[in-house]
Amino acid sequence: MNNNNRKKVIILATGGTIAGSGQKGKETGYVSGSLSVDDIIRDIPFVSDVADIETVQVCNVNSDDITSDIWIDLSCTINEMSKDEEIAGFVVTHGTDTLEETAYFLNMTVKTEKCVVLTGSMRPATALSADGPLNLYQAICVAASEKSIGKGVLVLFSNNIFSARSVKKVNTYNVMAVSAGESGSIGVIRNNEVEYHDLPVKAHTVRTEFHVERGSSLPRVQIVYFYVDADTGLLQYAAKNSEGLIIAGAGAGEFSREYIKVINEIKIPVVISSRIYDGMITQDSVLCENTVAANDLSPQKAAVLLRLALYNGTASNADLIRIFSTY
Repeated sequence: MNNNNRKKVIILATGGTIAGSGQKGKETGYVSGSLSVDDIIRDIPFVSDVADIETVQVCNVNSDDITSDIWIDLSCTINEMSKDEEIAGFVVTHGTDTLEETAYFLNMTVKTEKCVVLTGSMRPATALSADGPLNLYQAICVAASEKSIGKGVLVLFSNNIFSARSVKKVNTYNVMAVSAGESGSIGVIRNNEVEYHDLPVKAHTVRTEFHVERGSSLPRVQIVYFYVDADTGLLQYAAKNSEGLIIAGAGAGEFSREYIKVINEIKIPVVISSRIYDGMITQDSVLCENTVAANDLSPQKAAVLLRLALYNGTASNADLIRIFSTY
């Protein structure tokens, strides 16, 4: 029972390595999503000192099996539950492989200023020095903190707080596998003390134009990766089998003359991103007039935003140029 002097935090669990189990002491060869969120919470000391916890097992999968249907379910659940005045914030446990995509989707569609923070781990619960319990404890502290209100969807990893828009997975095994590149973190946590040193400036959550409804589906968008001798047949195939395209170009979103010929003939929306880790693409630098610059969004996040724009019915080049500049 929650009392007036305590925070209430909802944990929405989706699985991932943080819920993984395998051979004792090993970091590899585990099965993601083996443990329930209640199993994980049970092993975290002092968590009851931070907040009253309520858990919801949304799904229990490897994050490579996360779908846009799960995204919509998560977003709608948070929007519905956030109306409860007793709830201070939300924690979403998630695998790290696609965590940045889920975080950005929620950042665009959640309609509350209450804190929503995602976390996960790089080591399963059965590994030596598993990082999941500390990450989850700190995420709960972030969600319960009044300092986190209105900052959009956040990601907590290894003592650092990141904006959902800028967060990226940058390593395949290191416990510091989550970063934000040039943008950096917006805050830190030590023990249970939350401190912010920056604010996200791009529109998010209650200030976006995007709304999703339970039971609906997002349009299909494909990402096509450019490289030396990239087959334009794959590009043509992708264009025929999707409602929008993201090109992961070389350098500042560039590609071959053969690619340019094909892209100039494509009739669906095409957004130009880059396969490069950091930097941005400006609209005046795109090689084809019928395309839209992704700004500094990665290909996978550009795909999230394009899908939402198409879902909203805002698919003209002018609409998309505005959207990719705003968000």
